[in-house]
Amino acid sequence: MSAGEAIEVEGVRLTSPDKILYTEQGITKRELASYYVAVADRMVPYVANRPITLVRCPAGRQKKCFYQRHAGSGVPSELGQVEVAGFEESGAYLFIRDVRGLVALVQMGVLEIHPWNAHVDRTDRPDQVIFDLDPGEGLAFQNVAAAAHDVRAELDRLGLPGFLKTTGGKGLHIVVPITPDHDWAEVKRFSKAVGDKLSAAEPERFLTRQSIAARKGRIFIDYLRNDPTSTAVAPFSTRSRPGATVSVPIGWSELTPDLDPAELTLRTVPNWLARRTDDPWAGMDAARRPLPPL
Repeated sequence: MSAGEAIEVEGVRLTSPDKILYTEQGITKRELASYYVAVADRMVPYVANRPITLVRCPAGRQKKCFYQRHAGSGVPSELGQVEVAGFEESGAYLFIRDVRGLVALVQMGVLEIHPWNAHVDRTDRPDQVIFDLDPGEGLAFQNVAAAAHDVRAELDRLGLPGFLKTTGGKGLHIVVPITPDHDWAEVKRFSKAVGDKLSAAEPERFLTRQSIAARKGRIFIDYLRNDPTSTAVAPFSTRSRPGATVSVPIGWSELTPDLDPAELTLRTVPNWLARRTDDPWAGMDAARRPLPPL
């Protein structure tokens, strides 16, 4: 069956627009491109001009997917490339500049976009810290929500703001904007120290070790997201998961027992955004602070 004649979206050529990428919902390349156009104004400021790691699923979510960190051959002209010190042998990284870059990623069969915590002009200096709260087996989302409030309280004590988002999965991300005055090692040490403090105070609830077996019934505070090669999913990025879920910024007041992240999907988020009168991440740039001593 034909997947349709090529079309243009935001001036970008999209071939096989009717190819199905999410079988369960019948979501096509065309619909995925339309989604990114709809959310671009909110998404691009947090993703543009950052090196990106991609999850590509050219034949759809349920087929073979793979990570791509470097540009390779046949890069669309809508995407930028940047050489990163220390990664020269692996090749340049891709980055987007605008909505056309998002559509170009759809053309490549990208279902997840994972930006660095640094911009292309200062790849050695992160400008945000991410705390990835990953629940172990047996924990409900309410447990993750409670953990997020505890992390926020610790950040408040340190004089740092925390901005919240869903992950498109079972966890939550807390993003801390910082001034780009610290190297990667400093940022990772800081995030580990915060996680270690929480896990030392309540070892029955938190841990910072990667062991899957040890995570049962506890929240893994994944500080390793603060590393060039271990990125976190972008705000408003889709996920290559059942349900076509999306990672979405939310306000702290929205983190209630009634929140169901599984309801935030490619098909629901554009209307959800259109109904909002606020941006829970407004003021993020103005909130940047240097990391405090621990």
